[in-house]
Amino acid sequence: MTEHKLIIIGSGPAGYTAAIYAARANLQPLMIDGGVGRGQELLGAGGQLTITTEVENYPGFEHGIQGPELMQIMRRQAVRFGVEMVEDLATKVDLSSRPYGVWVDEREFRAKALIVATGASAKWIGLPEEAPVWEGGLGGAGISACATCDGFFFKGKEVAVVGGGDTAMEEAVYLTNHCSRVYILHRRDQFRASKIMLERAQRNPKIEFITNVAVERVHDPEAKRVTGLTLRNIIDGTTRELAVSGMFVAIGHKPNTDLFGDQLELNDNGYIKTKHNVRTSKYAVFAAGDVQDFEYRQAVTAAGSGCMAAIEAERLLEAEGDTDIVGTPTEW
Repeated sequence: MTEHKLIIIGSGPAGYTAAIYAARANLQPLMIDGGVGRGQELLGAGGQLTITTEVENYPGFEHGIQGPELMQIMRRQAVRFGVEMVEDLATKVDLSSRPYGVWVDEREFRAKALIVATGASAKWIGLPEEAPVWEGGLGGAGISACATCDGFFFKGKEVAVVGGGDTAMEEAVYLTNHCSRVYILHRRDQFRASKIMLERAQRNPKIEFITNVAVERVHDPEAKRVTGLTLRNIIDGTTRELAVSGMFVAIGHKPNTDLFGDQLELNDNGYIKTKHNVRTSKYAVFAAGDVQDFEYRQAVTAAGSGCMAAIEAERLLEAEGDTDIVGTPTEW
C-alpha cells in the first residue's frame, strides 16, 4: 500500500489536465489511467479521443490534430512534470474514510484527495462494423457518436442519425449545417424526444424520418469508409439499402460510474452530481469531465473542469497542511 496526496482516476482531457496542474502545484499526483481499455465501453487511457480522428475545435491547433496524438501530447506533458502513472484500470474504491482507498486488482493506493475523471462511454448499436478497426478509427471511417466533433467532415454529404431522443434530434439539426440531407432512423414510430426538439427536427427541410427500422449492416468495411446501410423493417422483416456517407449513433452515453456504487451521489441520469463545479458529495473527492458533464461533452470543457478540480484539490490540501486527518466533514 502506498499513500499519496492526490490520486486521479482516469485520464483523457480532464484527467491529464488535472494531472498537469496538480503536478505543477507540487501535489505529486498518482494517475490510474485506465490502461489499455476493455473494449468500446471502457476505452482505457485517453478515453473517447483515442477513437476520434481529426480534432479541429481544440484551441491551439490551427490545422487540427488527431485525437490519439492530442492525448499523447497531454500525457507526455503530464509525465514531464513528474506525474506518476499506473497504466491499468482501477477496480475498487473505498470512500468511507480518509485517506481514501483505490485498488488496481490487489494493489492498494491511498490518498487524501481524489479526482474522478473516468469519463462516459457512448452507447452503440452492437454491430461488428462499429468496432474501431477501420483505418482512421470510427470518425474517420464515417461512424461517430458526436456530431459536433465530426459533422464538419461530411460537408455536402448525406448521413444518418440513429436514435429517437433529444440527443438524436439535436445531432440531426446540427448536422444540417454541414450535410445535404440527414436521415433520422428510429426503431419505432413514436419518439422519446421532447415535443419542442421533435418539432424542430420535423420542420427542417433537410431532415427525413425513417421509422420502424433497425440498422442491420454498415457498408463497407473493405472500403474502410461508410458507403451505405442495410435497414431492416422491424414490423415485416423486409430490408432496404440507404446510401449515406456517415452514421451518427445518438442513443445516449453511459457515465463510467459503476466503480463508485452508492459511495457518491449521482444525478438521475447516472452522472456524478457536483456542486461548485467539481465538488462531489464526498469531502475531498472531485469529479471532472464527461463523468459529470452530460450537457457539453467536449474535450475543451473536460480540460477546463480538470483544471478546476486540480486547483480545488490544491486549495483544500494546502488549507489542511500536513496535519493528520481525523474524521471527514460531511458538509463542504
